[in-house]
Amino acid sequence: MQNTITQETPRSLLDRRISSGERWIFSAGFNVASGMRDTSRIDTELADIARLANAGARVAVLSHQGRHKDGSAQHLGDVAAYLSGQLGRNVVYVSQNTTDSAVEQSRALAPGEVALFGNTRHHPGEEANDPVLAARFACLGDAVAIGGFSKAHREHASNAALLKYLPGWAAHSLLVEVERLSPWSGADPAVPSLAVLGGVKPEKTLIGLRSFSRAYDVVVPAGAVLNHLLNTLGHEVGDSELGEKPEHCAKATDEILNSAAARIHVPSQLIIARRSEGSFVDPREIHVNDGVPPGFAIVDFCLEPWLLELMREFRSSGCRAVLAGTPSLYLQGFRHASTQLLDWASAPGVEAILLGGDTVSELPFDGPTSTGGGSALCYLGEGDLPVLRALRENAAMSWTEI
Repeated sequence: MQNTITQETPRSLLDRRISSGERWIFSAGFNVASGMRDTSRIDTELADIARLANAGARVAVLSHQGRHKDGSAQHLGDVAAYLSGQLGRNVVYVSQNTTDSAVEQSRALAPGEVALFGNTRHHPGEEANDPVLAARFACLGDAVAIGGFSKAHREHASNAALLKYLPGWAAHSLLVEVERLSPWSGADPAVPSLAVLGGVKPEKTLIGLRSFSRAYDVVVPAGAVLNHLLNTLGHEVGDSELGEKPEHCAKATDEILNSAAARIHVPSQLIIARRSEGSFVDPREIHVNDGVPPGFAIVDFCLEPWLLELMREFRSSGCRAVLAGTPSLYLQGFRHASTQLLDWASAPGVEAILLGGDTVSELPFDGPTSTGGGSALCYLGEGDLPVLRALRENAAMSWTEI
């Protein structure tokens, strides 16, 4: 990671004069869990949608939720109801997004009206960045505002491919998220730094572990990142979660261990529990050298004395910290490592940020947060995002003014 970001900022929606009657698509990132317990990913985009509607635009909102391949993609009627309440205007829910009927309904919107169209991940081509699917999405409007920071690290049909068909502008919410991350980007030898990488998503290993092990002073692996690390070091991890792309993550972990500049925390004491009907029972503490027996999984761990001492020193001198992923199975009641790290991150002298929707929703933290875990890691690691590149390329294309 470099300490300066030199990429040109994409053109902003705030700089675009909106005329009444214009047809706009707003590409959002409303990937909220069932029950809508945490709505932060919706709330960050409300102002952009309101700006379009208040100016008289006819707004077709496209969003993703869940995954197509595992059947977790659901209808978004509850999101439309929430939008209605927050925006103070009726938001129509149209369950489809590529049919002729959906296009007709987008054209029938009156100036200032907003409609939420069906979940883009009901289509297998969404995550494949399918240009044919994107062309159908493009029929819903004449210009597009790209929000959805949580998926900005992914080239999908509803963001990157869509920009091949319509003139596009970056939503203010997208640019705010990028700007918020700047204090934690890059290496800064003058300021001590610590990164915690937890959760189960592969980018925590493939992007986060590689980037922070080069640029930060200390890296504390947790979750699937820790499980891959221990496995690579020759320790038995039993039925511990390894997440998606385990072979890629294992290979990356081995390469990173041989090149890391950071001091990587390897706990000697683990808390394990037996898997039972989707839960965990019979918790016990073991030494890492004992190995995790079959049927058991790592659910928590103890911080090493050297790390606790270093954390005290960092807090006294002033430091920055990133928490990307919940360190332990916090919601299941295994809170030892999470509590210690959160208490430290909340102390004066520590400038900390939490990354990712799950992390933010699961952990009690009053400091800065980012709703996009994978996108934040990608930006901190590379200084750019696929969607930002697509927006810059879009701005260089010739478009007929709407």
